[in-house]
Amino acid sequence: MAIVAIQFIPVQRSNPPIPGDLVAPAPVKNTLRAACYDCHSNRTRWPWYGALAPASWLVVHEVSEGRRRLNFSDWISYTADPATASHKLEEIAEFVSSGKMAPWYYTILHPEARLSPAQRRMIASWARREAGRIAN
Repeated sequence: MAIVAIQFIPVQRSNPPIPGDLVAPAPVKNTLRAACYDCHSNRTRWPWYGALAPASWLVVHEVSEGRRRLNFSDWISYTADPATASHKLEEIAEFVSSGKMAPWYYTILHPEARLSPAQRRMIASWARREAGRIAN
């Protein structure tokens, strides 16, 4: 009975407008879109299980946290401050190359987020180059 009752607890699943998306070479952007945008953009593809409590609570929390930490859809706000943009790019390089992103529990249900070593190198290399370009 409780599992039915918790379905009536509302959760906010939304995809707000996109103020200014990340600009990157097509291979980098396409890889980031496939692997990262569900949690780190306003282009979230909400999974079917994200409509069922208690999973919906976890999904909404993860997306909210992901967007708070890094939101590719609001990249324009980072580029307005070169130090912030450079820092975000360095973090992307670090988290992607170390394998911390995407988290293992996400990749179980989302195989497109399982980056190959070559994809990790491509993203990290691009992010470091961009960070260096912006910092200079």
